[in-house]
Amino acid sequence: MRPDTPAEHITEAERLLRTAARYPEDREPLLLQAAAHLELAGERARAATLYDDLLTADGGNPEDPHLVKALKAANLWEYGHEAEARAILDGLRVSAPRTAGPWTIAAETLEAHDELDAAHDVFSQALTLLLTPDEDVPYATHALLTGRHRVRRLRGADHDDWDRLADSLHTADVPLDELHDPKRLWSLGSSDPNELKAEITRLRAELGVYRLALSRPFPVAVLHWPAAELSELLAAYPDLATEYPTHTGHLTAVETALRDLRAAGTPNLGIVTGTIPSYEAFAASEATSPADPDLLPLYATTLAARGRALPWPPSRTAGCWCGSGDAYGECHGAS
Repeated sequence: MRPDTPAEHITEAERLLRTAARYPEDREPLLLQAAAHLELAGERARAATLYDDLLTADGGNPEDPHLVKALKAANLWEYGHEAEARAILDGLRVSAPRTAGPWTIAAETLEAHDELDAAHDVFSQALTLLLTPDEDVPYATHALLTGRHRVRRLRGADHDDWDRLADSLHTADVPLDELHDPKRLWSLGSSDPNELKAEITRLRAELGVYRLALSRPFPVAVLHWPAAELSELLAAYPDLATEYPTHTGHLTAVETALRDLRAAGTPNLGIVTGTIPSYEAFAASEATSPADPDLLPLYATTLAARGRALPWPPSRTAGCWCGSGDAYGECHGAS
């Protein structure tokens, strides 16, 4: 069961902190989860110390410092440190991170405190930076489009191209315009059974969207081995040669698998990169031989759950995920 009470959230945070001490390579995602539970328990000052710990030189230099800073700002604002939170958010906008997470948290923090104009500006700045015309919209960017749509609806703005794109990506039965209707709150005080029934339908649709997001806390990830790691893997466990006849074939298989998943409608796709030490440690934790090919997808899922996945596909002008140094559009992203 998921934690529900403050005491349960604190217990879960303590468990995550113990796990982080045992597995320092996964320290960052585990501490972020622990901080989230502490916030839910009302222990915001203690959560802030975890964010500070991650951002210090001795904290391991987080893989996504912008995300940690955005989470810290959101937490600070909630317990009375508005000026410091605003300074962090202003700095984030100047830094212009190339991942969607920090932007989403920053904009939603401003929105939660009725800073609708500022929230709209942050959503728009992020989308201008992260969306490339005529390319697929990355799964992580959907929240930016939806959030911007919601803020514009609250401000009474007319639909623009990004609003229409958000509508096209929305899959729930109740359209975004209805979910984001400012008049929805008024109907909650109505005594008209038809209005109450309509509001229940809308709330169920919105809950369904949140449940979908909660059911996909990490990407559907495909395992990638760099050339040197794959050579070492096959030298140590030759039985896996049937899975990986050649490194070139392996890279092609990764891209093909991801394209097939996307064609089947699977959202939130990613790539995780394997290493021999972590794979052998995972096999030991599962009491299974590393030579067992059935262990490979479980290893990929575990890496993704630990926050190790890179979103796929990258921008066509970004470096290819395979590490060749070429642009994705000229490497594995070439049609």
